[in-house]
Amino acid sequence: MQNFTFHNPTRILFGQGRIADLKDEVPAGARVLITYGGGSVIATGTLDEVRAALAGFTVHEFGGIEPNPTYETLMQAVELARAERIDFLLAVGGGSVIDGTKFIAAAIPFAGEPWDILAQHAPIASAVPFGSVLTLPATGSEMNSGAVITRRASHDKLVFMHPLVFPRFSVLDPTKTYTLPPRQVANGVVDAFVHIAEQYLTYPADAKVQDRFAEGLLLTLIEDGPDAINEPVDYAVRANLMWTATLALNGLIGAGVPQDWATHMLGHELTALHGLDHAQTLAIVLPAMLEVRRLQKRAKLLQYARRVWGLHDGTEDARIDLAIAETRAFFESLGVPTRLAAYGIGAEAIPPLLAQLERHGMTALGEHQSFGLAGARKVFELAL
Repeated sequence: MQNFTFHNPTRILFGQGRIADLKDEVPAGARVLITYGGGSVIATGTLDEVRAALAGFTVHEFGGIEPNPTYETLMQAVELARAERIDFLLAVGGGSVIDGTKFIAAAIPFAGEPWDILAQHAPIASAVPFGSVLTLPATGSEMNSGAVITRRASHDKLVFMHPLVFPRFSVLDPTKTYTLPPRQVANGVVDAFVHIAEQYLTYPADAKVQDRFAEGLLLTLIEDGPDAINEPVDYAVRANLMWTATLALNGLIGAGVPQDWATHMLGHELTALHGLDHAQTLAIVLPAMLEVRRLQKRAKLLQYARRVWGLHDGTEDARIDLAIAETRAFFESLGVPTRLAAYGIGAEAIPPLLAQLERHGMTALGEHQSFGLAGARKVFELAL
């Protein structure tokens, strides 16, 4: 096991009715900006619950944060927050709203050009504190310090992380996921699954605890993911799915183990150039990525085949083949296609995708920093 430092300061309020506890979590006297996405939090009454819980606070609202939050939209929120002297943010929505709110939190007090936080990794000296009310389990953003932001004008989709943008608290009420469309539920399952895979399917580090945690989370997604689509108001299923997605990327299973993230970097470019859902890109890339890099990942793929998919018979190569096939079939069973062709994307799209990776410096990826553009080309070609 590798050396690591693990600290997660986010307080979790889990369970039905926990939105009412916001009044005790938001600092007394705070000037609050509620951020949200489309109209779903309005239609479901979630926003009204939040407003009621914050009665007595000075509250402003900013809606319209996109599924892939854009710099252009988020800067409008920054301007509003500065004008209204906002000193606490509350994200109400899924991972995109929370990601966007992290950027808003860092950008409000930032002295320079806020895009430099992403493009130049400019240092962040302070950030406005914030909390979240999660409505879509998927990204784990409710309990981590990372965010992915898109700049529409330049087709850039970039990541930033900083300890100052951990949520102070997050409310996780599984009943708030009951009305999600099947596509969003399926996307959430795929997103969490690939988050785990990026931290698990690397090479052995004799980290038995992390491996067993990761395998348990994967098995839970395989068991409860389809049920979440077929039985939308099953509280136990939605509770397990929500907590699994949070644990998939709160730092716990990644502590002390090698991590990959090449699948995400390739996926980001698919979203930036073609507008696909984030989870759709992961479903496309991961099976092909595992095939292209099966030699480097051989030991963990065999462990994955045995412990997650229960594959014990046949040659080692046959078991790896079947584990990759089972992964693809699982994504497809959720209604998330795993081929570029299913989204109308052909071979002509590959050179621009590779050019984007090169422009963003994504040429030495993976757990060994040895996965470059040649490997990316093979992955995209295999994913056609």
